[in-house]
Amino acid sequence: MADKKYIAAIDQGTTSTRAILFDASGSIVSMAQKEHRQLYPKPGWVEHDANEIRDNTFAVIQDALHAADATGASVAAVGITNQRETTVVWDRNTGKPYANAIIWQDTRTDGICSSIGKKIGEPFIRRKTGLPVATYFSGPKVSWMLRNIPGLGAAAKNGDAVFGTIDAWLVWNLTGGKHITDVTNASRTMLMDLKTLSWDKELLRAMKIPMSMLPEIRPSSDPSFYGYTTKNGPFGAEVPVAGVLGDQQAALFGQACFAKGMAKNTYGTGCFMLMNIGEKPVLSKYGLITTVGYKIGKEKAVYALEGSVAIAGALVQWLRDNLGIITSSAAVEDLAGTVNDSGGIYIVPAFSGLYAPYWRSDARGIIAGLTRYIHKGHIARAAIEATAYQTRELYDAMIKDAKMPIRILKVDGGMVKNELLMQFQSDMLGVPVVRPAVTETTALGAAYAAGIATGFWQDKKSAADNWRAGREWKPVMKKTKRDALMKGWKKAVSKSLGWVD
Repeated sequence: MADKKYIAAIDQGTTSTRAILFDASGSIVSMAQKEHRQLYPKPGWVEHDANEIRDNTFAVIQDALHAADATGASVAAVGITNQRETTVVWDRNTGKPYANAIIWQDTRTDGICSSIGKKIGEPFIRRKTGLPVATYFSGPKVSWMLRNIPGLGAAAKNGDAVFGTIDAWLVWNLTGGKHITDVTNASRTMLMDLKTLSWDKELLRAMKIPMSMLPEIRPSSDPSFYGYTTKNGPFGAEVPVAGVLGDQQAALFGQACFAKGMAKNTYGTGCFMLMNIGEKPVLSKYGLITTVGYKIGKEKAVYALEGSVAIAGALVQWLRDNLGIITSSAAVEDLAGTVNDSGGIYIVPAFSGLYAPYWRSDARGIIAGLTRYIHKGHIARAAIEATAYQTRELYDAMIKDAKMPIRILKVDGGMVKNELLMQFQSDMLGVPVVRPAVTETTALGAAYAAGIATGFWQDKKSAADNWRAGREWKPVMKKTKRDALMKGWKKAVSKSLGWVD
């Protein structure tokens, strides 16, 4: 790979798609980004146009190459990271999706989840998959599509319909038809056995999903490659697709959390905290998910505990798009800075229920504690603080499940630019919060996975050596105040529960 200059990372997220070129030092050479539409056909339903995502992906790859004055020939490998549970079903022969992709936030499968839980039992599913029975995951979404999209059930029985999370959809389109996913994305479907890393026949029967629909499961960093990009594709050359990681596992990898007990939190549309727990899965007793952290080639899989929050940055977008009290997401910090505190209000952003540690699809968003004193500055501050409170609940659950402390929290994602949030987060946790010098850790993790598979980087140590701290926040709040604020938060959460019958 001595003649190759770059690793290309495709970061396909909930609201946009990015392509980033990294050099051997792990530094960004060029980046391109393009947003896609959010589709809300019914209350609780959230969809994307899979073809729009594919087209945007191809466009940003070409834009990133152009910005670096590079060609596909100078790219050693491609890594993909993606919004995870989002579900696409398409025709094996034509490559055409049968319907819009159903997004991880979508709650339409509540009835199916209830039926599955009663049929084979949530304890069984947790033991097999590490996951609770929830609308979050892909398997129930596929089951819903098979029941509700005309002709899809027959196509699946005939072997014509295939399923994939967004990584598999992109691999298919980049390589000209390879149907492959990685262990981290497969572990988010509620269809994979967490210990054997293979599709589980009993779960497939329970959800009435034919095995023929499912992609092959491969390591996250795969020396045998997922395939090569086609010459007529966006790279204009045959480049190995060698690494795939779900977005939060990619951030764990990009943050070099390779030792047991290391943790990171990503602040994006949602909020996702992961902790490396080593080579043996630990089932959570406190409302967390057990997931595959990563797998490199023939090495053993490394597992992680994860706490997932549905609404973090999306709450700021709601202030911007629905209420109009800010003109840009970045403006929320300035508005929040006009007040010293939230004025006693709490925003519980349960727009699509609450994920970890509650897993309550019957919850809905509330603003609690309103008085005539409150103005938009307090609302902006409460929106920022809501993310920190939710993270504190994940943190508390994680250290109880893992039975080990988290001494620092590495952070990344779009919201880490918000310094008010970062300081409040450190205060609420009582530990330092550290932002890396390169904050695009999700894309960087995918790049490292692909680069290690192809020899561009020698091993995980090369990635760890590249990691540098950018800024650190230390707690300054007294414990008594921290505890009082959390008590108010928990009271507000209790008021949001049971809203939907």
